Amino acid sequence: GLPRAGGATSPSLPAHLCFQKQVCNDIGRRLTVLEDAWAQGKLSAPVRKRMNLLVQELQQQHWDAADEIHRSLMVDHVNEVSQWMVGVKRLIAETRDLPTGQMDGSADPEPATEPVTEPVTGPVTELATEPEQEEP
Repeated sequence: GLPRAGGATSPSLPAHLCFQKQVCNDIGRRLTVLEDAWAQGKLSAPVRKRMNLLVQELQQQHWDAADEIHRSLMVDHVNEVSQWMVGVKRLIAETRDLPTGQMDGSADPEPATEPVTEPVTGPVTELATEPEQEEP
């Protein structure tokens, strides 16, 4: 990761939640902008507070609550968050669409083998196996 200035903590978002490289890279780039701004003390206290809440909601799989916080940040602090909030929005969308087996599954009674919506982000098997290793 990036060196943290003055021991500032930024919300850490699990990278394994993404399973489409391009989407991942885009989200990652935007989250890096967020991390830099956070580490350099560029984010106001209300934004940092809400981002902490947003990350907690994501970790508990409260997608709607996380989305609500993201929307309120866009309305109240658009100049401050516009550069990286798209990445957060996509992260919420991507993690929400994952089959429940990818996380602890407690929030969703659906069986992990049958995702409710058709995954638009490609087969989940990409998570388990690295295609590069198959080549001689």
